Amino acid sequence: MTASCIKLENLLIYRNLLNDSLVKSIQSLGTQEAACNQYATGARLIEWAEANGMTGNIPENYLLCLLGCDENVFSSIAGKAGARAGNSLAKAVAHDIVILKALLKDDLATRFGDEVKAVIDSYLPASEIQGKKPDRFRNLALLRDLFLDVSKNHTPEEVVNALSQYYNRYGCGRLAGYGAFKWDSQRRELVGIEHTDPVQLGDIVGYEYQKAELVRNTEAFMSGKPANNVLLVGARGTGKSSSVKAVVNRYFDKGLRIIEISKADFKQIPEIMTVLRQWGKKFILFIDDLSFEEYEAEYKILKSLIDGGVEVRPENVLIYATSNRRNLVKETWDDRDGSELHRQDTVNEKISLADRFGVTLFYTLPNQEEYFKIVEEIARKSSICLTSAELRSEALRWEMSHSGRSGRIAKQFIDYLAGNIAN
Repeated sequence: MTASCIKLENLLIYRNLLNDSLVKSIQSLGTQEAACNQYATGARLIEWAEANGMTGNIPENYLLCLLGCDENVFSSIAGKAGARAGNSLAKAVAHDIVILKALLKDDLATRFGDEVKAVIDSYLPASEIQGKKPDRFRNLALLRDLFLDVSKNHTPEEVVNALSQYYNRYGCGRLAGYGAFKWDSQRRELVGIEHTDPVQLGDIVGYEYQKAELVRNTEAFMSGKPANNVLLVGARGTGKSSSVKAVVNRYFDKGLRIIEISKADFKQIPEIMTVLRQWGKKFILFIDDLSFEEYEAEYKILKSLIDGGVEVRPENVLIYATSNRRNLVKETWDDRDGSELHRQDTVNEKISLADRFGVTLFYTLPNQEEYFKIVEEIARKSSICLTSAELRSEALRWEMSHSGRSGRIAKQFIDYLAGNIAN
């Protein structure tokens, strides 16, 4: 199929491409009248490549990203749990694949003049030079393999099956490619977080039991087995939040996503659950630094959601929360010694939220020897060339001038050393 014969107007499923202004501009470059627009189109492609850290052939990457994110009847069905496109829909998608593969194999960069083509055909963005990788389009290589690998030459039917698995694993539309989200209470929708913490479980030194238990519970959840909501309790800087983010990073490729919500979002939790219930992904609803003052009643919403409400929590959602205190609702001596006739009821009410988490993991402060081990391990990964004795001596000084011992304090100490060495 030659460039002149490729008609996107014949698409059945991926018709959103027809409304994309950049695709229109690239398509129009095939005509002599629109040749003068190549510089404006090239400039927009360069802006997009820089914003998203795209390396290589920019027009190809742009079109592949559109395909990977496109929200249409096929990708929406494929993205839902247990859903599968019927034979008729699969045939319609296969029809579109023929057109799209022909368009991509046409080498879109050749539609530009030599001057512009020399730039956009093999582009190297500043983010690539700096070693910063964007999160959202980390799976572009999979799409490139499906559409452009001539050595494999996938049939349209093979591409349809692979795309179905792709959308089921990575989502489409607003969910596509993102590993983490936050809730926008104004627009009342999920918003993808572009750059997330890449922390891995191996980066957290110590707390082996806690990490193993978090992995066990998460794997059960991912396998469709019974799993518990988890409360991670302990002193600040001990790795509670990092453990949650690390376990989500580990299972991203299996469809696990994280949504961070704040206390201000609690009244909209039922709405959030309605949104999540329709997706085929597994979600961790992450609440960091969870605690309530005695006058705050929002904890009752969370308590009802976890256990006891009329509307049950969706099967594809678990709640992981961190807190610096075991009893999430502040207690006072008046609760125990006050004049209330049934004061034990007040005490039970305030501790009942923490009791609703099936698993509680405690992150205690490290003793001095454990602290030194954390320091030495982080120093090793950071290529700090000090003897063990020197490192321990400096770490002890740092600890005494700061707020005690923790993984966070150890990391700050190593960053300080690395900064001095660099200077």
